[in-house]
Amino acid sequence: MKLSILNQAPISDGQTAQTALNNAVKLAQLGETLGYHRYWIAEHHDLFGLACPNPDVMLAVIGSRTKNIRIGAGAVLLPYYKPFRVAETYNLLATLFPDRIDLGLGRAPGGSAEVSLALTDNYLEQVKKFPDDVDELIRFLYNKHPKDEPNGKITPTPVPNIPPETWLLGTSEKSAILAAEKGMDYAFGHFMTNKDGPDIVNTYREHFSEHHSSRGNVIIAVSVICADSEEEAQTLALSQFLWSIRQEKQIDNHRIPSLEEARDFSFSEEEKQKIQQMKEKMIIGNPKQVKVEMEELQELYRADEMMVVTITHDEKKKFNSYRLLKKVFDINN
Repeated sequence: MKLSILNQAPISDGQTAQTALNNAVKLAQLGETLGYHRYWIAEHHDLFGLACPNPDVMLAVIGSRTKNIRIGAGAVLLPYYKPFRVAETYNLLATLFPDRIDLGLGRAPGGSAEVSLALTDNYLEQVKKFPDDVDELIRFLYNKHPKDEPNGKITPTPVPNIPPETWLLGTSEKSAILAAEKGMDYAFGHFMTNKDGPDIVNTYREHFSEHHSSRGNVIIAVSVICADSEEEAQTLALSQFLWSIRQEKQIDNHRIPSLEEARDFSFSEEEKQKIQQMKEKMIIGNPKQVKVEMEELQELYRADEMMVVTITHDEKKKFNSYRLLKKVFDINN
């Protein structure tokens, strides 16, 4: 099973944004050392204590401090940007770091309505244009514009020997069908929602085979907390549960709460039910338990690759989770 890393660059309570971003670089370095296949970093804007609004900048730093691991955006929120600008940026990254760059595309707002307004004059209109903008971006990346068109007379330079690998990210049937129609590989965010996930991915495969002779690749992104014991893993997850509940309530302190704070927090019955719902789309346990559940999930989706997002207050516990996970798969493969 291919294992990869997704990082949202969350900021823990008592930590600065600078520390969180430096840790994001260190996690990429750890992932490379352990043999993870790829490392993606997400784009968020003024949202929930997440430190990275610009994956492009982070990828330049991460690429310069790693050698082999594939690195990419998960995702560039295309409604905020002109396709030519994105093509220029990722051509530049692909030139600097040959055959290592992934360009994941999404259409989610990645922040509040106010943020969307600050980033673009008409976000909803840009969302409607998303399929056309994807086409335009692909044409720029692969130099497919007819020469008699205005865009056929311009090139997003520099032009790398190997273009970025493009993915469409989503959690809905709409995104799955779009990815299939465009001939793009598809990443499904199981960690965001597990509702009808396998059916959505199956829809992607069916539509892909209708439109193309080749086969599309599928990544399933899943939230995992792995520790030496199940008890420890369940305890570590408390910080993420409290953080998620605070996200919904828009409480000012959006940073990942400490384990002590999460332990002492008095969850209401409604909040306890929400935690149970969170657990349904997460994998929490010791290495053997996590391996079994991940293999079951991979089989359920028939995924080519599993991408793991791990959120804990303590960075050392997060790094250890990735170590334990990779070790248990390496031992048994």
